Amino acid sequence: MIQRRTLLKSTAAAAALGAPGLSALAQQAVTLKFHTFMAPLSNVWLNMHKPWMEKVEKDSGGRIKFEAYPAMQLGGSPPQLYDQVKDGVVDIAWTVAGYSAGRFPRVEVFELPFMMSNAEATSKAYWEFIQTMAPDEYKDVHTIALHVHGPGVIHTADKPIKSVADMRGQKMRAPTRQITKLMGILGATPVGMPLPSIPDALSKGTINGCVIPWEVVPSVKVQELTKYHAEFDPAGGALYTTAFVMPMNKAKYESLAPDLKKVIDKNSGMAVSGWLGKIQQAGDIEGRKSAETRGNQIYTVGAEQAQEFRRKARPLDADWVEDMNKRGYDGRKLLDTARSLIEKHTKTTKA
Repeated sequence: MIQRRTLLKSTAAAAALGAPGLSALAQQAVTLKFHTFMAPLSNVWLNMHKPWMEKVEKDSGGRIKFEAYPAMQLGGSPPQLYDQVKDGVVDIAWTVAGYSAGRFPRVEVFELPFMMSNAEATSKAYWEFIQTMAPDEYKDVHTIALHVHGPGVIHTADKPIKSVADMRGQKMRAPTRQITKLMGILGATPVGMPLPSIPDALSKGTINGCVIPWEVVPSVKVQELTKYHAEFDPAGGALYTTAFVMPMNKAKYESLAPDLKKVIDKNSGMAVSGWLGKIQQAGDIEGRKSAETRGNQIYTVGAEQAQEFRRKARPLDADWVEDMNKRGYDGRKLLDTARSLIEKHTKTTKA
């Protein structure tokens, strides 16, 4: 009882002297919940998410801390992550924008076939595109970063893919609406599902293969569940990429002290988006090695062969432009702007 009285007296005295009391100190610190579907041993979690959180903690002098939850540890499904942030269930998340099919239609321009160059440049273009051409696309949240992964690769269990004809009849997992359409137009039977569902679907034969970048292959054991891999020679362009978003709850951001907002701002934006894309694509090297080590067959689709894929996939551009026009946007302007931004950033960014 005496100790409690002493504590109360000292706190009151500190307040009277204008010194920071216990409650003031508590208000200066904040703990943010970070949630994602990525596995705790994945390249994305270990080399992107954790370093980003550590940097924020360091820049804030320890006043921003994180409760970090990979692998959907707080419940729900990957398509619900964006709404978990919007609704304040969590403070920050990292997810695939296209897991909510058609919800962010203008973002899909970066997922059209043969759009991307390298992940760092395309991520910077994605950030600039949203700021200048679609500032209301993520209006329900405070956007921290936007990025894409490295060139998409085709992985199959029983049949190598060397041409468009080889895609016929293959049940192929795809992550988002545009990539699902791409699988269909190439002759495969598209099956949409989030990344964590891939191992079970491959082992049960629900799908014959999937399209994912090399870097994520080990985290979902695709090198063990498939035998064949088709990558595209950079000279012929990347088959596809996927758009990611790192949103923060708006109210939580606004509630931060001004100097802590600056810490979040410092660790947000175009440079951070480019860094995330660069680090993710850098993980392709180890992901590819995991398939090589098992003796899997890796086939490179040459620039000339890629033209067949390009020709087959070309109608998707026109379909997307028409869809945007129906939604009240200038689809052609959006497509041309995305391409010019990718070209601009590619000139100043090393692959």
